[in-house]
Amino acid sequence: MKVAILYICTGKYNQFFKGFFESCEKYLLKDIAQLEYYVFTDDMSLSDEANVHLIKKECAGFPADSLFRFDMFLQVRQELEKTDYIYFFNSNAEFKAPVGKELLPLNGEKLVGAEWPGKRKPFKHPAFYPYERNKHSSAYIPPREDKPYIYYMGGINGGEAADYLEMAETLSENIYADYEKGIVALVHDESHINKYFRTHDCKVLSAEYCFPEEWITCDFSPKIIFRDKVKLNPYFNKGRDYSLKGKLKKQSVSFIERFAGIFKNLSDNENRKNSRRSGKPDVPVCLVPFIERAVLS
Repeated sequence: MKVAILYICTGKYNQFFKGFFESCEKYLLKDIAQLEYYVFTDDMSLSDEANVHLIKKECAGFPADSLFRFDMFLQVRQELEKTDYIYFFNSNAEFKAPVGKELLPLNGEKLVGAEWPGKRKPFKHPAFYPYERNKHSSAYIPPREDKPYIYYMGGINGGEAADYLEMAETLSENIYADYEKGIVALVHDESHINKYFRTHDCKVLSAEYCFPEEWITCDFSPKIIFRDKVKLNPYFNKGRDYSLKGKLKKQSVSFIERFAGIFKNLSDNENRKNSRRSGKPDVPVCLVPFIERAVLS
């Protein structure tokens, strides 16, 4: 069995690859699968391991490096089609214990996603999940549906190769369709992943396989963590305030943003009308340089 590992690291994120790779080789599908790593990076000296394939990718910054990830993956489609399973992991992911076939979709599902651990849900109610609520977005998820709501993280997902590539192609098209309408989904690619998993059956991984390092307590030992980037390098702090006051402020802003989404459709409609009258595109100006770099690369 051959498993492709998709991994993106540019700029300062390159420092995470060594720890991720070593932990994968030690714990992931050990003696079960042959792992092939497809690493999109701007550091072509990152690794000389035979099963690590480096694909040149210049740093386009945030959110472009994440938003257009599916375009990157499709660049190596022919190689990925030769594998049985494909998995994507965030750059700060790290394995802490053996992970075997329980990671694979073996019960009729074709895809695998991971539900955000409980702390990610401000009030643990779907009304506060950060879904895209703009009806004009391809990532739109309507409220008050009968189907139970699950919020998936963007940091780990995978599945059978053919089905994962079909998802990548669809989401790439959806993201660009949004862009042409001047829309960037609320949580970028994660919003589109949530929409896709809502309409396609997938195996749901629990917190044991996707837990933030800074949330770990003595009574819980996750198998896959996401490294605390700030602890590794203060660069990733980026002015965040971790005091009680800062945390309360962040929660307040998050609360306001969720409710602001209710009125977003009205604003988008008006902007689109004005754009058509003026003949100017309603593309977010702040994203133009990111988009151009992503396309050119």
